[in-house]
Amino acid sequence: MPRFFCPLPLALGAHINLPSDSTHHIFVLRLQVGDTIELFNGEGGSYIASLTEISKKSASAEVKVFLPEEYELPFNLTLAQGLPEGSKMDWIIEKAVELGVSGIQPLGAQRSVVRLNPERAEKKLSHWRGIVVSATEQCGRRRLAHVAELIEAKKWLSQHDMHKRVLLSPRSTTSLADWARHQAAQAICLMVGPEGGFSDDEEQLAIQHGAIALSMGPRVLRTETAGLAAISVLSAAWGGM
Repeated sequence: MPRFFCPLPLALGAHINLPSDSTHHIFVLRLQVGDTIELFNGEGGSYIASLTEISKKSASAEVKVFLPEEYELPFNLTLAQGLPEGSKMDWIIEKAVELGVSGIQPLGAQRSVVRLNPERAEKKLSHWRGIVVSATEQCGRRRLAHVAELIEAKKWLSQHDMHKRVLLSPRSTTSLADWARHQAAQAICLMVGPEGGFSDDEEQLAIQHGAIALSMGPRVLRTETAGLAAISVLSAAWGGM
């Protein structure tokens, strides 16, 4: 059943005009009046609706059934990702959403090759949030992961964070898997550096602010692999898979 994000109040029996993006997809898929679709607004659960009108520029539907099921991880997980080059960030965000992260914090690190001025950063943020919507529609989740504004790593580290921070570092002698096996499920923020990793100064600052340095084992993983592998490790250890 086609799934669409619909950032509108949804309720049983409501007749709604669907957003333009959803209308375009419905037209491309050649759906017909009477076909059923699934809608979610990111506030929890989803709704089955029946299409009542379709044209090239507009579509409407009647909400029929509420589905209360949720498919979130049993713990809050944020990925703090050092900004990589090229389109790697797009791929990281898409896959992280599929794996269940609740938040993504882009970080400008000392070794980040890409440098974004405020205008480009704003455009990237909008683009990344669009990727979250598409990935959420595809994977079946009913809540959107939050993508925070890009911030310099050192500035972010100096801010108070209620979640435990885990710094992925190949220099650590303790693996994430071993650590997770001896911990209860809890809110976690995973820190992953860009190509080349975080600098020594950034790692020391993270540890000074309470971050736990852990490794992913003897192999050095690329930035686009490390965070996703770590999410999978925590999900397997804490019942998210």
